[in-house]
Amino acid sequence: MLDPRVFKAYDVRGLYGRELDEEGAYAIGRAYVEQFEPATIAVGHDMRTAAPTMAAAVMDGAADGGADVRELGLVGTEMVYYAVGDLGLDGGICVTASHNPKEYTGMKIVRAGALPVGGDSGLAEVQARAEAGFGPVGRRGQITPLDVWPGFVDKVLSFVDAAAIKPLRIVVDAANGMAGAMLPPVLERLPQVDVVRCYFEPDGTFPNHEPNPLLEENRRFIIAKTRDEGADLGVAYDGDADRCFFVDDTGEFVPGDFVTALFSQVMLEKNPGGTVLYDLRASWAVPRTIAAAGGTAIVSRVGHAFIKQRMRQEQAVFAGEVSAHYYFRDFTQADTGVVPFLLMLELLSQREEKLSEILRPFREQYFITGEINTPVADVPSKLEELEQRYAAEGARISHIDGISVDFDTWHFNVRPSNTEPLLRLNLEALSEDEMTTRRDELVALIQS
Repeated sequence: MLDPRVFKAYDVRGLYGRELDEEGAYAIGRAYVEQFEPATIAVGHDMRTAAPTMAAAVMDGAADGGADVRELGLVGTEMVYYAVGDLGLDGGICVTASHNPKEYTGMKIVRAGALPVGGDSGLAEVQARAEAGFGPVGRRGQITPLDVWPGFVDKVLSFVDAAAIKPLRIVVDAANGMAGAMLPPVLERLPQVDVVRCYFEPDGTFPNHEPNPLLEENRRFIIAKTRDEGADLGVAYDGDADRCFFVDDTGEFVPGDFVTALFSQVMLEKNPGGTVLYDLRASWAVPRTIAAAGGTAIVSRVGHAFIKQRMRQEQAVFAGEVSAHYYFRDFTQADTGVVPFLLMLELLSQREEKLSEILRPFREQYFITGEINTPVADVPSKLEELEQRYAAEGARISHIDGISVDFDTWHFNVRPSNTEPLLRLNLEALSEDEMTTRRDELVALIQS
């Protein structure tokens, strides 16, 4: 089963057994190899109930396509990126549906250098080959196991001075996802850190809550637990653990923009004068912090395919997205959820301030809405209407992704969804009153 709808802009994702099954997984694995002709690839999988059989089918298809396969077993997505990048493999596939509900399966696919395969970077061609069918098997590749855990742990810890991390009390919500497997061997090297481990048992049925911390209902637990424990920090992970979300010592959720600003400071201290990328939805806190830290700030389209390519072009040391994807030059320009976790521990240790205190200048100066999604019947005409309205008011307008509208004291970006008839609004103002007023104004215009 291989429903064409499972091929998304950035990955493969669909309902297991209804849109995608092992037969479809075999076809994708084989089509990927026939399209890109890699000699050796890595394949791993997350903790979802169908993931082992789906990964076996992918490996079977890849081997029939002629590639040798390194079987990683149960790993987080970033561990596939690590294997491909650091071990010099020709590509990789992680069988995962990331933060989606338990009914879903999927794949994140990369080429050599951990460059993503997306809708306009080869995935459409993979789809066409998978749907067309295959001829007889020629050379069948070999499937051999590969243990990447020791090397991965060494790699992520190389980003910080582990000995300088001070005793901290933190709460981690692994959401029964891959963080529950990935963090323990890292934490063994940080015995001074007191970790309250919550839902660390990998379980693809997600018995406690869905592994998507972007949704407010899934953040309630980590917020309450951080407060109850009197912790210095709360950390929540998505399903495949390539994104981590932070809660400060008061229990307040930290927007990805502000985290990007903080990590920009950290990475520029380690790489003076470096270049940092940020996505166009971000708070003004990000480019202003980068400039103040002596770095070069470059705005990028949303999405890992664009950011990873642009990082290579600009030789950027770091990139951050509002959605809590954080990318590092020395991690094959890929996103990781473990490195940001470690950097935050190092940051709190070095500054000897509460995270709420470190964030206070941002919270007092920048007022952001977060992403507001609104169904729209005619997306292009609505975008044109918004552009004309604010151009007439003297706004500075750009079209990197959707439309970005800038005034001196407030700005917004509105962009279409890749998969649904939605407009996604992100707005910021330099006062809370103006943020509220402009947010209500925009939402009313979009809904009209």
